[in-house]
Amino acid sequence: MAWRTHLRSFVDSDHFHRFIVAVIIINAITLGLETSDQAVGDFGGPLSAVDRIALAIFVIELVLRLLAHGWRFFRDPWSVFDFVVVGIALIPASGAFSVLRALRILRVLRLVALVPSMRGVVSALLAAVPGMASIAALLGLLLYVAAVLATQLFGAKMSERFGDLGSSLFTLFQVMTTDDWAVIAREAMVDHPLAWIFFVIYLLVSTFAILNLFIAVVVRAMEEQIASEVKADVAEHQREDAVAAATILEEVRALRAEIAELRAGSPSS
Repeated sequence: MAWRTHLRSFVDSDHFHRFIVAVIIINAITLGLETSDQAVGDFGGPLSAVDRIALAIFVIELVLRLLAHGWRFFRDPWSVFDFVVVGIALIPASGAFSVLRALRILRVLRLVALVPSMRGVVSALLAAVPGMASIAALLGLLLYVAAVLATQLFGAKMSERFGDLGSSLFTLFQVMTTDDWAVIAREAMVDHPLAWIFFVIYLLVSTFAILNLFIAVVVRAMEEQIASEVKADVAEHQREDAVAAATILEEVRALRAEIAELRAGSPSS
């Protein structure tokens, strides 16, 4: 249908995307201001009005995209994400659903779907999930083994930090983040002078080795994502060039046919 083609070109245009991005940013600012009691007291009415207008714009946008793309709209995961986020905002935030009012800020995440660079980063992170899962399992195994050792080694003297397995897991997770790890190690060294060996080895393996593997997996996934996008762009340009060449060749053939007809119809000299 011609109207659907025109509507699709409109909702997929850069100007329309920029307008929606601007509305999302304005809505994000108003939602942030609503966390201030003073701002709500001074500008509560306008802030609420801007929020309702932004929601109305988002609903109209989704309706237009549904009309333009039809059921293909739900084949795009980012479009489904937009649909869910806006749908949550339409649920009456009262009574048992009052907690959903706080979820309005999820509309800001729609920027990820609209900004290609952000979308590429998220796609790369999702592509890295299988590799990250294996590393997370390795890190969990290391944390568990270290927690059992720490409970047996330091539990008697440092019951608050290493008295049981749960406390040891939490303490070693804190050490892994390098948050006051030296303080914890020095506390253990009061009764166990060689405790620094345990903490240094654990910190080197958990933080500087395994966590860096996470970064390596993510970087590799992003490189593969960029490479695939470049290949897709090259393939698209090649298809466009092939179509243009075929069009030119067809026009040349038609021109030759017209010239041949003219020659055949002209009187012989």
